[in-house]
This record gives sequence, structure tokens and C-alpha cells, in this order.
Amino acid sequence: MKVVTILGARPQFVKAGSVSREIVRQQQVGMNIQEVIVHTGQHYDANMSDIFFEEMQIPKPDYFLGIGGKTHGAMTGQMIEKIEEILLKEKPDWVMVYGDTNSTLAGAIAASKLHIKIAHVEAGLRSFNMNMPEEINRILTDRISALLFCPTQIAVDNLVNEGINRWKTDVKVVLSGDVMQDGAIFYRDLSEKPDEFDVNDNFVLCTIHRAENTDNPDRLSNIISALNEIALSKQVILPLHPRTKKILKTGNYNTSNLTIVDPLGYLNMVWLIDNCDLVMTDSGGLQKEAYFFAKPCITMRDETEWVELVEIGANVLAGANKKKILEAYQGHQVLDIENRNGNLYGNGKASQAIVVELFKSRFNSQ
Repeated sequence: MKVVTILGARPQFVKAGSVSREIVRQQQVGMNIQEVIVHTGQHYDANMSDIFFEEMQIPKPDYFLGIGGKTHGAMTGQMIEKIEEILLKEKPDWVMVYGDTNSTLAGAIAASKLHIKIAHVEAGLRSFNMNMPEEINRILTDRISALLFCPTQIAVDNLVNEGINRWKTDVKVVLSGDVMQDGAIFYRDLSEKPDEFDVNDNFVLCTIHRAENTDNPDRLSNIISALNEIALSKQVILPLHPRTKKILKTGNYNTSNLTIVDPLGYLNMVWLIDNCDLVMTDSGGLQKEAYFFAKPCITMRDETEWVELVEIGANVLAGANKKKILEAYQGHQVLDIENRNGNLYGNGKASQAIVVELFKSRFNSQ
């Protein structure tokens, strides 16, 4: 069985790395399965050198398309064209896509036009915010996939509520668990303390990157003001993309109390998550990683795809309201980070469930 995996951003490689390692493990015990990895180049990342793949124990891509830095339409269209060429050459049994990027949608569309079955990892997630390009990507990808690997029961419920089996009869929904937890367990032992800056014994790890925050002066001002106030009593480490750094500098925001650093490698980030007191973020993935390492999380967004973390008290939505952010910070010690709520994300077995189901479904469909 041959699987072509379509990826476009560093976080997707981290997620897919867990599945790739499981494919290798299954090969070693006799499963006849081959993976071909395609990197669209959607997000250029200087950290993704050969050393990145070696340190992270992730297979290097077989194809690199170099398609990035364009409008949504131009990017997605060019990806579809190039991915189609690869699929015609490789003739896979499955195309596997992850998450909600333009690369995800392009891979799914290219496969569907060639009648190649699609497996979507992280299916069923919904923010219910159609202004987010990611929401459109994930909904459309779910619609044309044959195997929908859901990280949570809520994701399964979303698909059922949308009538998944009414609009597609040959689809299978699988509660696989979350491959991010597989990766967190694997990389915890490989994590490294950053040596580019001083880290206090007690610190807050914060990230801000979503356009809804960085491109809105009022929201960004509220967030930065709150963080600056928190940093009077506890170190706030804030890795920032150069674009966001420039916005803060040109906008003359007061960041005098913050420890602002350049983007970090994943192994450094894992160390910071594992050793911080609190995570504050507008990232989707970091909300879950905080939970994996039993850290309370304050999410600076108005909604989240990971509603189960809010429901069990491990996460609090504060939006971009300074008062709410500071209130959440004052109360973060009582967030119920120990409430594991049973097998919430698969307990590190998601990759195995995905590979076994993928192989089984390939031959059941013949």
C-alpha cells in the first residue's frame, strides 16, 4: 500500500512525524506500506534545515514544491496543479492530509479529482468562525475525505451533527486520538533548554501570531498591555515572528518588561512548555500541548476548536480584553489541569490507530 502525505508547515511535519515513525514501526513487523512525503513549501521556515529533520527524527520530504508567499487563490491553485502531477506519477492508494492549511485543501482537491481516497487527520474540528480561512479549509477537506480521523469525541459529534453520512455514504469516521499527544510524549525526552536568553525559575510562556490579534491595533494593545503588567511580577517569555516584532516596534507598544525572543526550535519550545508555570497563547496547538504537560492555559481568542479543554477547566478563553486576561492570570492557579477526563486525546496511541485503520480500510474497500 502506498500513501502520499501532503504537508505545508513545520507544525504539520511535527504531527506527521509521529505517524511516519509508526509506519516505519509497522514496516518492521511486516506491514507492506510505503509513504511518500510532499512539502508544498506553503510556510517558509528557516529552522527546517537538514538538522531539523535529523533532530526531530522526521523523514525528509521526497518532493519540495516551493509554493508559498502568494495569495490564497494563487497558492492553492498552484499546489493543486503540482500535487496532481505527483499523484499521477506515484499512483498512491491514499492521500493523507493534516489539519487546515491551504496545503491540506489543495492535496484533498487534487486527490478527489483523480478519485484517490483521502484520509484527513484532525478531522471534525470547528471554530464556527467562517471568517477564518482555516475553518473553510477543514470543512471542505472533511467533505471529500473517505477516512476522517478525529482527535476528540467532540470532533466526531461535529461531523455527525453536520450529517456526514447523509452527504457521503462511503466515509468512515474514526475516533483516533490526537497525534500531537504522541509527539509530545516522544519529544519530551529530547527537549532542550534554550541558551540564547536567561530563563527564570518561574515564568510564563506566551505566543501571539494570529492576524486577528496582530493586525488589530486595539486587540494587540490590550494583549501587550496585560502581558507587560503580568511581567512586573513574573518573567513573560514571548517568542515572536519578525513580522509581529515589526508591528510592535512601529506601533510604539510598551514591551519593556517582556522577554521577547526570536522564534524557537520545537525542542526548545517543548522544554519551555514542560518547565513553565502558565501558557498564554492564541495558538490552537499550544493549547493542547499545555494540557499534555499539565500546564494551565489562557487563550487570547474569542473562540477555540478545543472546547473540551475549556469545559474541563484546563483552559480559559480571555479574548483580547485586558481585564479578562488579568483576571484569568490571577485565577490560573485554580484551573483544573489535573482533570484528565478519561482518554481525552488518545494517550499517545493515535498514530498507531491511524496507520492500522488506513491499512485495513485500503483492503476492505477493494
